[in-house]
Amino acid sequence: MQLSELTILLIEPSVPQRKIIISHLKEEGVEKIDGVTTGKEALDFIKQYPPDLVISAMYLSDMTATDLLLTMRETDRFEDTHFMLVSSEASFSALDPIRQAGLIAILPKPFDHADLSRALRSTISYIDPEELELESYDVTELNVLVVDDSLTARNHVSRILKSLGIEKIQTANNGAEATKILVSEDFDLIVTDLNMPEMDGQQLVEFVRTEMGNSYVPILMVTSEEDEARLSNVQQAGVSAIVDKPFDPDSIREVLYRILEGQG
Repeated sequence: MQLSELTILLIEPSVPQRKIIISHLKEEGVEKIDGVTTGKEALDFIKQYPPDLVISAMYLSDMTATDLLLTMRETDRFEDTHFMLVSSEASFSALDPIRQAGLIAILPKPFDHADLSRALRSTISYIDPEELELESYDVTELNVLVVDDSLTARNHVSRILKSLGIEKIQTANNGAEATKILVSEDFDLIVTDLNMPEMDGQQLVEFVRTEMGNSYVPILMVTSEEDEARLSNVQQAGVSAIVDKPFDPDSIREVLYRILEGQG
């Protein structure tokens, strides 16, 4: 797919901001752009004309972008619609729920054109992903466990893994549930969140590496955690790699190749 073929719905209450964003999009070669100002208008629009990408401000007159995205994720038809946030919001507590819901990028206001360009190309990689190719494994035979307390996040991660050619995916709601699965079945890869109830991602890594004595299974942590000390502790526990939320198929494919081929 080319950028000129990409269909975009832009949700921005401010007319000046809407014009600025549209100008940047057109500069990148995007031609198919529709605009609305509220969450309800957006939901009504995508029911009739599902876009490839929704770009939204955080605070709309009738809901937040988080509310909008979660509503979309609850509908099978829009579960795979890609979402980008453009907002001056910087609070972790405000941004974390929308990160967990699965979006391709968060751009600040004002944003650099280069950041928008990367985000648009990331969208293309979601829509038309390049499959993961490994020398040591048949990708279709990889047995993968995805661990996250958010159903939306589990579904989002699973969709991306499937787009890379991975077919055998099981899921767990938290580390405690994952341990019960791990003691009865072997996996080629574990993908886990960090912050979860009952048993978090770090405790899960410690369980696998120490209690199970499994030093070889690759463990990829996908998290929005920003605390460097906490992330350092996770690395010391034995995680194979850490990827920030949001992420794109290209970055995940590169990391998976590295850790599965033993180059991590």
